[in-house]
Amino acid sequence: MLTHIHIRDFAIVDEVDLDLHRGMTVLTGETGAGKSILLDALGLALGDRADSDLVRHGAERAEISVDFDIAAMREAQAWLEERELESGDSQCQLRRTISKDGRSRGYINGSPVNLGLMRELGEQLVDIHGQHEHQSLMRKESQRQLLDDYAQNAEPLREVGQAYFKWRRLSDEFASLSRADEDRSARQELLSFQVKELESLALEEGEFEALEEEYGRLANASQLLEACEFSVAALYESDEGSVHSQLGLVENKLDHLRDFDSKLGEMAELINSAAIQVHEAASELRHHLDSLELDPQRLMEIEQRLSTVHDLARKHHVEPESVHSLLPILSDELDGLQNADQRLAKLESEIQSAADEYLKVVAVLSERRRQSATELSQLVTANMQELGMKGGRFSIAIHPRDEGDFTAHGMEQVEYLVSANPGQPEKPLSKVASGGELSRISLAIQVIVASVARIPTLIFDEVDVGIGGGIAEIVGRKLRTLGRHAQVLCVTHQPQVAALANQHLQVSKQTVKDTTHTRVESLKEGERVVEVARMLGGVEITSQTLSHAKEMIDRSQAESA
Repeated sequence: MLTHIHIRDFAIVDEVDLDLHRGMTVLTGETGAGKSILLDALGLALGDRADSDLVRHGAERAEISVDFDIAAMREAQAWLEERELESGDSQCQLRRTISKDGRSRGYINGSPVNLGLMRELGEQLVDIHGQHEHQSLMRKESQRQLLDDYAQNAEPLREVGQAYFKWRRLSDEFASLSRADEDRSARQELLSFQVKELESLALEEGEFEALEEEYGRLANASQLLEACEFSVAALYESDEGSVHSQLGLVENKLDHLRDFDSKLGEMAELINSAAIQVHEAASELRHHLDSLELDPQRLMEIEQRLSTVHDLARKHHVEPESVHSLLPILSDELDGLQNADQRLAKLESEIQSAADEYLKVVAVLSERRRQSATELSQLVTANMQELGMKGGRFSIAIHPRDEGDFTAHGMEQVEYLVSANPGQPEKPLSKVASGGELSRISLAIQVIVASVARIPTLIFDEVDVGIGGGIAEIVGRKLRTLGRHAQVLCVTHQPQVAALANQHLQVSKQTVKDTTHTRVESLKEGERVVEVARMLGGVEITSQTLSHAKEMIDRSQAESA
């Protein structure tokens, strides 16, 4: 639900901070006081387009932020997590800034986002009913969702979705294989050649690296032999005094003098250790010399095999180290092509079975929709009579899709039709001319489906336009009833509606030093009486008007408790 609105330097609003509660909240005020400004500001926070004229004169930028508690909104939480925009708790904030040069920025939980994402999230959080672009009831998808919510079609929809995606996956595979049929022979011939080439090479994993190492050793065998023979001689076998013999002489000389200087004894031991290391090194070099040999034939074989590996790597656009992994990949593709005809035949059978299963589960969904459409149409029509639309009719048309036009949501389109007055033909809801009538039809629907509604915050913009007296009170009572299941905000000019509110906000316009400001106040009990008295009419608010207003509020609150 919507918990807080902050507006700064927007139109004629310098700054407004509003805490909002559950239940039914009304916004009242004189005509032109700025009630619509609040809805415009909320619309901007939900992703509406903006221009620089909305920035208050003399300010650098306008800023609107709205806070929501989404603890009970799993879909909104999942949406935020999927886009890595979650706040870490059950709170969600949408913020919008508009600079005087026309630049606009949007943020969700502090992260910058485009307006498309703000609108996408906003449509899950708030539904505005009236002459407003956020009117979700105008969208065919929302009309279908409301009907499915009323019919409690969650499980049939899940089954239809699963059946559809199975059919879609098989159909896509069939189409892909069919498209490849023309090129299959050429591709199969190429793959056969490539597989034989790789099988002939029979390169094993890690073999390329081992071949490169062996090639380096054989290619430099003469240098290696020479270096090893020189090293053995220098370390141990040189007639002119090897390193080992020189170390022995040094150790012997120092050892004879250790009685005169104990430090020399320690050094002699170090020299002895070095002599041992030299002896071991020379021994290892002799063994290595035995393994070194000049083998031109082996060198030529390795050189040819490495050349083949590099050629295949270039041909297949891979690194030489990866050539060994090509054979199983290409073999699998070749097997698939060789078995494509059998797979296509099998897919045809599987697709038909999947289509039969889809039609079976979709028939259940369609029947539930038809039954619920009749029930919901009758209930909304009855509500319309109570809401000042005598003789008005509401119906839900179920339009079947073409045969084979499968979707994840079923085989029909849902359309809401309405006739606002007797004798008029039913037309699509989007063609209803009166904003007040549209709002009341929306109210009639929302009251019926309130307990299963997806969107937690509903705003009705002047739902009571063109009505009064008893009808206005009925509208107010339905809004109050709706407020038990959802958060309801209502802009109203009717005292009968205002008297039923759980929270009353007054919008007023003030002029200070030739500057006009809009302010919004949450009214206390006594202040509510004065505001309802003003709404009851009359140039002067008398004690009788005040008494009437208090009686209206007390009676409305008592009857709605």
